[in-house]
Amino acid sequence: MSEKKASPRICIGAFAGAHGVKGDARVKTFTETPKNIAAYGRVESEDGARRFTLAVMKVLKDSVALVRAPEITSREDAESLKGVRLYIPRAVLPAPDKDEYYLEDLVGLRAETEDGNAAGVVAAVYNFGAGDVLEIGQMPNAKGVRLIPFTKQTTPAVDIPAGRIVIARYALEASGAPTISNKSGENVSDDIAVDLDAEDLKGS
Repeated sequence: MSEKKASPRICIGAFAGAHGVKGDARVKTFTETPKNIAAYGRVESEDGARRFTLAVMKVLKDSVALVRAPEITSREDAESLKGVRLYIPRAVLPAPDKDEYYLEDLVGLRAETEDGNAAGVVAAVYNFGAGDVLEIGQMPNAKGVRLIPFTKQTTPAVDIPAGRIVIARYALEASGAPTISNKSGENVSDDIAVDLDAEDLKGS
């Protein structure tokens, strides 16, 4: 008997630490509206070991919400969850509008230049406050990773069904374009690490 294939999931946020003494927690949200972290039903940890029924108490700042869940009963529990990613089934999300994409769907796309040459793979998507940025890894004849703004100019074509994204050559070759590596010189592609533990990263 064949194993049942797991349903695709989307990461919509991550715990960012405790708030107060009653088990409330801060959540870094990846939803367009921070309050929507609780709009799609119960969320679960990446390994599926824990599930949470979130209620948003208030939005603390852009992309950070204060939440409460009956499954979190103490400050210590809330603090221990820091960095845990929160997932929902992909099927509960509405279809995106034309020229809009769920960022999770971009990860893993094959990157190509306008003339069809291989340019690497989308390893992660970040947002540092000035718009979405693609991390391109596995670049031919290049070390580290390259960060490319996700705009119509730099990424003129996105084809999710075909598993490809076109990146303007000038964006890949731009002088001084940033790359990211950790202290050991290894490629970094962990968006939660960037958001919650940025002191471990350096630009190169």
